[in-house]
Formats: sequence, C-alpha cells, structure tokens
Amino acid sequence: MQLSAIPSAKPLRPGPRRNPQSSCDALLAAVATAFAIPLAQLRGKNRGVYLVAFARQSAMYLAHVVFGLSFTDVGRQFGRDRTTAAHAARLMEERRDDPTVDALLAALEAACRSLHDDDHERETGI
Repeated sequence: MQLSAIPSAKPLRPGPRRNPQSSCDALLAAVATAFAIPLAQLRGKNRGVYLVAFARQSAMYLAHVVFGLSFTDVGRQFGRDRTTAAHAARLMEERRDDPTVDALLAALEAACRSLHDDDHERETGI
C-alpha cells in the first residue's frame, strides 16, 4: 500500500516553534500506553522482542506521517539512522493491509493528531 493511498496520511507540518522532541515524546508515551510497553524499552538501543520493535516502528512511522518529520529527523529523535526510520515506515505501510494493524495505527494517528492540535492551540492561541 502506498502512503498516498491512505486518506488520513496527510502530514501536519510543524509550525516554526514546534519542537520535534516534544512531539516525539508525546508520541512515544501514546505508543507505549497502546502497546503496554515501558517507555524505556521503546527508547532502548537494542531491538528487543518483536512487540517492542513493532511498537517502535509504529512510532517512527507515525512521527513521519502525522508530524511530517523527515526520516533524518525521525531517526535522530529515536536514536536511529535515517535508513532505519525509512525501513520502519515501509514496513508499517505494508502492515496496514492487515485490518487489525490498520485500526491500531488509525487510532494512534488520531490520538497524535489530537495532541498536535492541542499543542498548536496552546502555542498560537488559536
């Protein structure tokens, strides 16, 4: 599945005062909660068990799709290389063919968009 084929995949561009670190921190907290994984494991340097790797790949994908971060920025925020972030995004695009994975990512995407909108309102007063 191509990213352009996903109707909700329109990225939100961070505003000039937007801090990618704060976006990724909120995203990681949401993903850790959704997958019932300690935040420290998501931030860990090793690949860990499948569920942790899957959750981290989901978070990288969402950081790119929802917040519009480049793969370089996503990799930097997650302590990984840009090619790792790109690989995670490709994997998650393919996994969205599974209705269960698609529903999970759609719910996380909506939550992250809500966080982004709330932060934007606080920053701009709009």
